[in-house]
Amino acid sequence: MSLKDIRQNRIDKLTKLKKLGINPYSMYSEKTATIEEILRNKKEIMEKGSELVLAGRVRGLRSHGGSVFLHIEEDGKRLQLFLRKDTLGEDAFKLFGDIVDIGDYIESRGNLFFTKTKELTLEVKNWRILSKSLRPLPDKWRGLQDDEIKYRKRYLDLITNPDLRRKIQIRSKLISCLRDFLDKNDFMEVETPILQNQAGGALARPFKTELNALNIELYLRIAPELYHKRLIIGGLDKIYEIGRCFRNEGIDSSHNPEFTELEFYWAYSNYEKLMDFTEDMFRKILKVFPEEDFSKKISKYLNNSLSRLEYQNVLKDMAGIDCNKTNKKELQALLAKKGLKKIKEGDKWTLIDEVFKKICLKKIDYPFFLIHHPLPISPLAKRAEKDNNVAARFQLIIEGLEIVNAYSELNDPLEQKERFEKQKKRAQEGEKEIHPYDKDFIEALEYGMPPTAGWGMGIDRLAALLTNSLSIKEVILFPLMRPKKN
Repeated sequence: MSLKDIRQNRIDKLTKLKKLGINPYSMYSEKTATIEEILRNKKEIMEKGSELVLAGRVRGLRSHGGSVFLHIEEDGKRLQLFLRKDTLGEDAFKLFGDIVDIGDYIESRGNLFFTKTKELTLEVKNWRILSKSLRPLPDKWRGLQDDEIKYRKRYLDLITNPDLRRKIQIRSKLISCLRDFLDKNDFMEVETPILQNQAGGALARPFKTELNALNIELYLRIAPELYHKRLIIGGLDKIYEIGRCFRNEGIDSSHNPEFTELEFYWAYSNYEKLMDFTEDMFRKILKVFPEEDFSKKISKYLNNSLSRLEYQNVLKDMAGIDCNKTNKKELQALLAKKGLKKIKEGDKWTLIDEVFKKICLKKIDYPFFLIHHPLPISPLAKRAEKDNNVAARFQLIIEGLEIVNAYSELNDPLEQKERFEKQKKRAQEGEKEIHPYDKDFIEALEYGMPPTAGWGMGIDRLAALLTNSLSIKEVILFPLMRPKKN
């Protein structure tokens, strides 16, 4: 039977229900317990002989003359139901057979018992339709085979794919774990603007929009950093935010234009202290998820402090690049030799970072802190005390992915102004991902900001690692997709 015929058949059933005066889309359910509660407390419930009212989606049906066995599902948990003509009465039993399809939501009243095969089952005394489905669910054995359809029709993948549900649950639990860790360390959660007059806090292309009410251009934030530092200036010494950020960049296994970021800022701290704090945070995460493959693989490295590798030394060892002596032409030649895309815009520092990401990262197979990045690609970071030519900055790298980016925040307003001026020059040379000149932020810094360390992490990437996913799309409920042509 074609999809068109199946849909029409179900519409006919819908029409029949309406003619019988039955609402096929009920306003509510009278359910008295969830399936999870029943599975957890079945012994107590059966001893009491309690009558139950359950609700869920029909996921399997098999008829045997005057009886029907089916499974309903609620929040990923399933329970078997048993219907008998003798118990329900001929009319109610026949209506069930004529009307109910896999995918429908029903409500059932009855008592629990165990079948001969020891399966917990509800013997149904009466039932009613809660919501009539008009389209068939994907095959329960094979699920959705097309990855594109999985991402476009996430609701279908959730219905048929327990692994996706597990990943989303782990992601949710991860966010709760991070929030709990920061709360217990006396950080206060804040909310800062998503629509901003200037998109700052990172080197990235922003999305631009317009506000009709004020006739002004606005940007979707690429990071909350500059607003967080304004709060530090205002006297809030330990703050964090978990929220959406947006960057008008490419899409691949580790990038989505819309992503979830955790950032926190800690007055009177520095980047070295944050490395220790990061290790403590990840030890907490591994304790919460001890059975995940990622936890088992990474935990051995966190028994001690992680390796701290110098940015420039890694470039020398892994790519033969001396940051101070190389030039743009040499870097372009190296990228071309490796079969990597040439980057025309920007200065040599853009290419140096590209060499690092595309060539060096893949060669290190253990988690480590990458420290002391070049200043030109760290416009908001303080200079390192031992070497004023590099930033007091680190990234946590795990399996070739940049998971955390953190640094001691630049709080000298005059130097910050000079850095912004240099960013403007890079833009004139054709660099697309630069930090704009933020006059208001400079003014805020002139009121004085204490020594501060800032920290940011992409939650999608960590969730993908934790769930052993090949792409962050697997842990984002609705990843961005190109609109499908009719």
